[in-house]
Amino acid sequence: MTDYENSNGELNQLGSRYSRQIRFPHIGESGQEKLAQSSALIVGCGALGSVVANTLARAGVGHLRIVDRDFLEQSNLQRQVLFDEADVENGLPKAIAAADKLRRINSEIKIDPIVADVDASNIESLVEGVDVILDGSDNFEIRFLINDVAVKHSIPWIYGGCLGADGQTMTIIPGETACLNCLMLDGPPLPGTTPTCDSFGILAPVINVIASMEANEAIKILSGNRDAVSRKLTAFAMWDNSVSQMDLSKLREQVDCPTCQQNQFQWLSGERGSHSAVLCGRGAVQLSFAERQRIELSELGQRLKEIGQVDVNPYLLRFYIDEFVITVFPDGRAIVSGTEDIAVARKLYAQYLGS
Repeated sequence: MTDYENSNGELNQLGSRYSRQIRFPHIGESGQEKLAQSSALIVGCGALGSVVANTLARAGVGHLRIVDRDFLEQSNLQRQVLFDEADVENGLPKAIAAADKLRRINSEIKIDPIVADVDASNIESLVEGVDVILDGSDNFEIRFLINDVAVKHSIPWIYGGCLGADGQTMTIIPGETACLNCLMLDGPPLPGTTPTCDSFGILAPVINVIASMEANEAIKILSGNRDAVSRKLTAFAMWDNSVSQMDLSKLREQVDCPTCQQNQFQWLSGERGSHSAVLCGRGAVQLSFAERQRIELSELGQRLKEIGQVDVNPYLLRFYIDEFVITVFPDGRAIVSGTEDIAVARKLYAQYLGS
């Protein structure tokens, strides 16, 4: 008799909850038990993260740790499936609102909501004890940080990203597959050089597809089916009705990756990534970067003019959005006026300038 059976060998109430999943031959009762004993970290609980959290909670993953720095806004409801208008009106942090919903969906599992800005100072404590990490973030700086900590501590993680009607995902199993740095040896795109969801928009269906792919890969890992994990980067162009895949099975052998080959964890050590400081008495936060990459202010200004007022000269660009002013310098440094909250400043930078 298992936890899912009664004395007659029939599925009990708990078994009935997961009966369709247990009957899937690659899961069964043993796989379901492994899911119940497993733990997943979801970094970011916005569009991707809310779908992932919803799916894993319903699948019976025993412990979900959900970390998000943000609070809810009305524009989130278009694609962030766990939330409703009451959550927006209550001004709840996303992690807290998600935990409230998930506990009503599945009271048998542990939900651990954490309202925090994930960075190099706290990510190692956040991954402690987890069996898989899922990407629900909105920028590549956090993804490279996840990649560092996952490789260092040999924790599988699943990358996902979406923009417009396009999305892509890949699964990283340290020591077995290529990591994110193998794929992007030059690092993330330079700030301001790529569109963001706020400037280019996003459709909800692609979110659901990519997040479901992420959750499916996590279920494979957590149920003891690592051999079924994809070794490919999968990309969906949903508006064009196309799917493409890039085989990454040999990439790890072909590149000299600083992260998974040389064990250099530059994002985790703080050598790379943003460095933030509150500017006392000015109601502003300065965001600077270890690598002084130049930004073409005129090109950035043309893109940002579609969504807000922009003033630009050869020395700086000022972008006005709501009650904030983001001042960008050619070396990538920025001052976000209108807040002294570093997490808010980082969010605004990621939203409108990209990584």
